[in-house]
Amino acid sequence: MISTTAQNGDAAALAQNLRRLMARDGLTFDDVVAASQLDERTLRAVARGRTNPHARTLHKLAHGLGVSIDELFRTPGQSPARRFDRATNSLVEEVVAAHAAAFENWTEADFDELYSRFGTGGQLTQSGVLAAANAMNAKRDVLRQAAVVLESGEAELLAEFVELLYRRTTEPQRGDMAHPKKSATQQRKKMPRISEGLLDIRVSLLWV
Repeated sequence: MISTTAQNGDAAALAQNLRRLMARDGLTFDDVVAASQLDERTLRAVARGRTNPHARTLHKLAHGLGVSIDELFRTPGQSPARRFDRATNSLVEEVVAAHAAAFENWTEADFDELYSRFGTGGQLTQSGVLAAANAMNAKRDVLRQAAVVLESGEAELLAEFVELLYRRTTEPQRGDMAHPKKSATQQRKKMPRISEGLLDIRVSLLWV
């Protein structure tokens, strides 16, 4: 059985995170009510730390805020590693303020990943922060597109192509063991074969 102290701690963490997320996204209680389909009395009780909501309520709240349930119970600033990452990447906040569109719909986990990155000489520069954010967005877009394809009739084709690329990336090519050190030019010579394979797949799709 969960102790009263533990329950109170969870309620306090939930209240703190609800207020933080609302402040971060500029939301009012009316906004959260509309997005979560919860009544305002329940939301205000949660924001005051006076209740421990049922799982269904937590699911609706997390969905309405666009976050995971775990994120509702985070303890921001408590982790030494998290504090270190933010202290050593002080330019992230400036870049976020100047390029807000690049960080649209980001979660706390996304920001944690960004803060944890470092450049060659230490903390990221402004251009380094933006480049890292763009790379993360590109990766997320690819994963989102792949998820859509995996729910379509082309799922098997995508799976086969990913497996092909995975093998090329992780398995040593024939002759690599005998000649482990190859020049960058020699390594680049393998790329056209991958491009040709992708072209073959694209051509085949046109005739399906």
